[in-house]
Amino acid sequence: MGWDQAGSQHLGLWVLMMLGVLFPEACQAHPIPDSSPLLQFGGQVRQRFLYTDDTQETEVHLEIKADGTVVGTARRSPESLLELKALKPGVIQILGVKTSRFLCQGPDGTLYGSLRFDPTACSFRELLLEDGYNIYHSETLGLPLRLPPHNSPYRDSAPRAPARFLPLPGLLPAPPEPPGILAPRPPDVGSSDPLSMVGPSQGQSPSYAS
Repeated sequence: MGWDQAGSQHLGLWVLMMLGVLFPEACQAHPIPDSSPLLQFGGQVRQRFLYTDDTQETEVHLEIKADGTVVGTARRSPESLLELKALKPGVIQILGVKTSRFLCQGPDGTLYGSLRFDPTACSFRELLLEDGYNIYHSETLGLPLRLPPHNSPYRDSAPRAPARFLPLPGLLPAPPEPPGILAPRPPDVGSSDPLSMVGPSQGQSPSYAS
């Protein structure tokens, strides 16, 4: 290593040290905004069933039907499989996977499925609770997300607490398994061909006939 090269390296180190003294903020490490894994980044997609047991006679899952109505169904179904996509930290859109309808909320709290995404009606703020349940509010209207009681249109104007929903992994119940191969019949010890190697034409051995 020549003297010129060594001098250049020492000069570079000296410049970096002076920058650190004169501009300490420039040398500090800053966290990435919204870098917490608990926050939802834009574009994050989850397939879930939204299960709730609040103010219902039976436990139900939120379902968006092909005609746009929103009801609660006791069993998981293709219509109740939802896609939750983060629009920004804490705000999501909810899409019915089968019907391709967005979950939206009217000014009176009515839930409906729309083929067109309207940021005003179809954006929901998601709040995670300590017990694993979530609650959702319309980002624009501030109204809580609640299923219609007993599958009737939502027309209750009285203030009500938001319903709690449990996001369940998006796996439909497994279809029934096809019938398997029948187990082989046990050998007939009273036959002259107990292993059925000759064929069905051979009858029972007279020696073993009763």
